[in-house]
Amino acid sequence: MRAFPFLLIILFSVSTLSCQTPNQTIEESEFIKGVYGNPATLLKAGYRFDSLGMNAVFVRSISLNQEFYKTAKEQGIKVFVEFPTLNGKEYLQDHPNAWPINEKGEQSPPADWFMGICPTHEGFKDYRKKQLLDILGNYAVDGVFLDYVHWHAQFETTEPILPETCFCNRCTSIFSEEIQQEIPGENISQKASWILTNRDPEWRKWRVGILNGWIEDMGSILKEKQPEAKLGVFYCSWYPTDYDSALYRNLGIDPVAIAERADVLSPMLFHHMKGRPTAWVGEYVDWLGKTIQTEKIENILIWPIVQAHNNPGIISPEEFRQVMIEGSRSPSTGIMMFSDQSLVENPEKIKVMKELYKEEIK
Repeated sequence: MRAFPFLLIILFSVSTLSCQTPNQTIEESEFIKGVYGNPATLLKAGYRFDSLGMNAVFVRSISLNQEFYKTAKEQGIKVFVEFPTLNGKEYLQDHPNAWPINEKGEQSPPADWFMGICPTHEGFKDYRKKQLLDILGNYAVDGVFLDYVHWHAQFETTEPILPETCFCNRCTSIFSEEIQQEIPGENISQKASWILTNRDPEWRKWRVGILNGWIEDMGSILKEKQPEAKLGVFYCSWYPTDYDSALYRNLGIDPVAIAERADVLSPMLFHHMKGRPTAWVGEYVDWLGKTIQTEKIENILIWPIVQAHNNPGIISPEEFRQVMIEGSRSPSTGIMMFSDQSLVENPEKIKVMKELYKEEIK
């Protein structure tokens, strides 16, 4: 008796492509089944991508090289490249004027392991554009997935770090032009206080717009150089009201706005990191699909990334199976997990992935 609902879940995930939502045009002829990180670790461990049922890899740009690319293509694997958009740690070492500034007028400290950057720093944007052009000049990719598309913060934890940024003179000057009003105050702290007290809604909207501009700019480069490649965006999978609306207020993320600018949405459904049950993964995918349908956004694909990584705690093979199944539910048309290393460290998880990719998730 207990097996019956489980079989229904399997059948539901198998029927993903045939149960297309009205707002969505499926462009892929097959369900995307991938691994995120440095998938070359699987090759070094003696596996072949195609033998594991995979048809895609999502490789960090720092791990991409010609040998890996050639091997993946020889095995019939799509190559999607992760692009660390607003991760500013290395750049800040030589460009301190790009440091995000908090409402006190101080440099915002690292948020756990993550160090963001001021998104209005033109030198940094030029730096990232050049990196993207270098990738596209050396590899015919199947897509580029923008990562870290958020203002400085840390959300991959049950206790998020949500500073108020960025109030540097550059940002407040640009915002002043946006609202067509001089911002009063003799220093950054006073200007920040005035903004948050008097123009908070406009400030939040402006911050979202800055991130949307990044997506548009990177997307324009991608489509100009490789028109058929997909633009994907990894983003924090909070609901709009979570943590006092921090997705919009602090991170500057509007999933609907992203869906209007990208080809693929990849919500980061890391259940253990966020202290959520496995069922939350499927619930979020369902919510996202309905939200997109309500907004009448067409031609957007949903490829969640789920957690296999043992931090915090341990993700058992069975728990991994459950989040893979949940993340593959309609309207999802693709799935990947974080990360390759977690699979190599536990062959049982590789077995789970292989079974799902070769037999159940089609």
